[in-house]
Amino acid sequence: MSSCIKCHQEAVTYIRYNGSHLCDEHFLQYVEKRAKKEVRQQIDLDGISRLAVALSGGKDSSVALCILVQALSHRPDLKIFAITVDEGIGGYRPKTIEKAIELTARLGVEHRLISFKDEVGKDMDEIVRATSEKGACTYCGVLRRRCMNSLARELGAQVLATGLNLDDTAQSILMNFTRGDVERLARLGPHSKVQPGLIPRIQPLRLVPENETYLYALLKGLPFSDDECPYADSALRNEYREIVNKLEDRHPGTKHSIVSSYDGIKPMLMEAYPPADLERCPCGEPTSNEKCMSCALLEEIRKMV
Repeated sequence: MSSCIKCHQEAVTYIRYNGSHLCDEHFLQYVEKRAKKEVRQQIDLDGISRLAVALSGGKDSSVALCILVQALSHRPDLKIFAITVDEGIGGYRPKTIEKAIELTARLGVEHRLISFKDEVGKDMDEIVRATSEKGACTYCGVLRRRCMNSLARELGAQVLATGLNLDDTAQSILMNFTRGDVERLARLGPHSKVQPGLIPRIQPLRLVPENETYLYALLKGLPFSDDECPYADSALRNEYREIVNKLEDRHPGTKHSIVSSYDGIKPMLMEAYPPADLERCPCGEPTSNEKCMSCALLEEIRKMV
């Protein structure tokens, strides 16, 4: 077995993109150091008193919540909430909600639930029956963002942390590049500008690969579900996940390079495509159109039923 480069104890992992063998203790520190650095770079926490964390019950959001609680435990003036969205996916979401409840109880974090059914009148299973599984991720993503923003705003949160990891970020960048959606590319988080009605998002795990968040969760003994959403098979993102993983396997460090390249051009993208002036949708959510995207999609669904 290989030894840790820092203490010569038995290594639990090998970091291919930088050639490091790390023991469990130094691996945990390695992940935490990068997550904390990302938070410091993404937002000035000195002015933050209420922070919401989007907690799905999966490994990534569980790790993000755990690290933030540890890092900010010295701040009695800062309140951390966990927000879980219940999309209404039978056989899947109830299990992840159970894990989210278990983790928040262990960490002593207030936990709030919001459901599609209560917020928009339909759950995800109903929406899929009215439409098709092919577009499930589009509907789910839009409605989930609405629910998270709505509840975070209701709680008075000044920032919303998500569990997006390096893999997620690299895939999103590549997807928007290949589709030619430059304007959406400019709007990718983390968000540096606060817009009325929109809670800015930060991504503590933005530079932490998915396999490292998984190992971190295991070593920490965090309760999480690794079940996959039954509608995920039809998601377009799967194709980009495969492409990025193949590139990373052949050329370690590719995922970091994709994100680093994006960061280099993001200031120019934001200058070319500044955030739109927002109005209020009749539902109360901010929008650049007469109706927000979630209301527009719900209107489409109602016509199909």
